[in-house]
Amino acid sequence: MSESVNEKKNISRHILPTSANLLGLCFVILSFIKLWARGRVETVIDEFLGVAVILFLISSILSYASMRSKGKTEFIEKMADIIFLGGLIFLSLISVILVFEVIY
Repeated sequence: MSESVNEKKNISRHILPTSANLLGLCFVILSFIKLWARGRVETVIDEFLGVAVILFLISSILSYASMRSKGKTEFIEKMADIIFLGGLIFLSLISVILVFEVIY
């Protein structure tokens, strides 16, 4: 195998645990917000966190599939990488919203 294929395989090995950790982080943030608001306030952060959770879940599944599959691994890995970056963007937006307290 060439080095470029091995390098690409290493990307999936990094995406999977990182994406799973960030998925858990999103659930923790969502739980804290729900406890803080006690269900009486709907926030924009709830929707952003929902999107981030879905993106990190899909990224985790695709990176695992990339490691397990024998064909089209590069395409699956690239999709996992792109979706992972989308999740990071949503998590960054959530952070900015929380910092500037633009929750409502």
